[in-house]
Amino acid sequence: MYPTRALRMQPSRALFNPAPKEAHSAHTISQRLRLIKKCPPELIPLGIVLGVAVGAAIYSSVKKLTTDKTLRLYRNSPESREH
Repeated sequence: MYPTRALRMQPSRALFNPAPKEAHSAHTISQRLRLIKKCPPELIPLGIVLGVAVGAAIYSSVKKLTTDKTLRLYRNSPESREH
């Protein structure tokens, strides 16, 4: 009997086989757009609401960054420090 036989390190069998290719790797944009039709109709309003929420968040963030004059966007330069 070999007591260390069970502790022998071996690569798993899955590492010997190549990874499977993605199912949609060669599809064109039009083929991917056809997949939207397979989407359940109950999810369409959810997608619209989510899109509006993300759009509003981006709009308000950009507006805040461009209009707020008290917002500090850059570090203070070393020569502007007063000691």
